[in-house]
Amino acid sequence: GVGFGLQSIFNNYVSGLIILVERPIKIGDYIQVGGLEGTVKKISVRSTEIETIHRQSVIIPNANLITDPVTNWMHLDKSCRLDIAIGVDYLTDVELLRTTLLGVAQNQRGALKSPPPVVHFAGFGDSSLDFELRVYLRDVGERIKSSSELRFGILTALRDAGIVIPFPQRDLHI
Repeated sequence: GVGFGLQSIFNNYVSGLIILVERPIKIGDYIQVGGLEGTVKKISVRSTEIETIHRQSVIIPNANLITDPVTNWMHLDKSCRLDIAIGVDYLTDVELLRTTLLGVAQNQRGALKSPPPVVHFAGFGDSSLDFELRVYLRDVGERIKSSSELRFGILTALRDAGIVIPFPQRDLHI
């Protein structure tokens, strides 16, 4: 039993040394690992502490950061891509929709000018034409706030342009 316990401690210790030398993550990075995501607050030899968006401190053994897939949103820079799905009525003028969505995205604080926002026609849904607005943000830390602001802006702009967001319709034959 003692041997297995020491094996785990030694594994975490060696993993901690690898993290400190290679620096795949550093303090301040926003990471996802094992279903958790948050900002790295402390890296020690045995474990790493992250703070979630709910302000919870989670201690992760360093071996998990070496053996499990880790998404580091800030490894190279702080920017990220935000994708927002929008479904509109089949009778919608799609060019009006495109210009409306791009106008909202270009007025979004924190949105990068390069690469520019883009609207993709994602497909034909059961009750809607499905589009996706892709916006690149300057700071991944603003992702949740920016996505909410964009959705509010999109809803207002679509209403002002007379573009309808349909609800699922079902025909029932008895």
